Amino acid sequence: MNEEQQEWSIQQIAKIAGTTSRTLRHYGDIGLLPASSVGHNGYRYYDQASLVRLQRILLLRDLGLGLPQIADVLGREASEAHALESHLAWLRQEQDRLARQVASVESTITALRGGERLMAENMFDGFDHTRYKEEVEERWGKKAYADSDRWWRGMSADAKKAWQQQVSDLGRDWIAAAESGIAPDSDEAQAIAGRHVEWLTGIPGTPAAAPGGDVKGYVIGLGEMYVADPRFGANYATSEGGTAGAEFVRDALRVFADANL
Repeated sequence: MNEEQQEWSIQQIAKIAGTTSRTLRHYGDIGLLPASSVGHNGYRYYDQASLVRLQRILLLRDLGLGLPQIADVLGREASEAHALESHLAWLRQEQDRLARQVASVESTITALRGGERLMAENMFDGFDHTRYKEEVEERWGKKAYADSDRWWRGMSADAKKAWQQQVSDLGRDWIAAAESGIAPDSDEAQAIAGRHVEWLTGIPGTPAAAPGGDVKGYVIGLGEMYVADPRFGANYATSEGGTAGAEFVRDALRVFADANL
């Protein structure tokens, strides 16, 4: 019997899919997942097409759709492959979001065990940032939170992704520069410092973004914090470990601030 003709019993499918025979029978009774065949003993069997349909049903359930809405979606979409491509795109987005959440939670656990405070610059990563409202207001004031909240909520999904990518790119480029052996006052390092300051001035609620704010003092102070606070310095840790990467960023930012701010 070839793969296309293979069928699985309702008990097998329930076990494989992590559901129950009762659920599968209910799906069949309402026309959502008909059995491909029924044995003389009344047992239901499911072929490959049924498995694909069940996979889609479970994915749509995970999206929060009810059974009537799922039936409507399945009825509209003729191509199973095309529909699964859409599911796959969503799953990859969720995978990325969950991976960032895992990293954030791990960082939080480390901070809590060390009696440290959370790192505000990473507060948005993978989470609804409103849960850090008190943290931001305590550190930067209520207006800082209100400004950043309004800014973040006003961004499109693509804009948020681009912003997060900008942060990631900066960290990667700082580490590469520090490991390359170039000087903090080199053209290459100063170009990254310029990008870093541009990033800081684009975040509402920080002193760097406030009209008339002490941008120079903020940039220099932040550079010192990267070295003094291991949670910040971890973003610029080189393969050698220690604070060398953070010290490189601090020195480059100071040179840039003295020359341009």
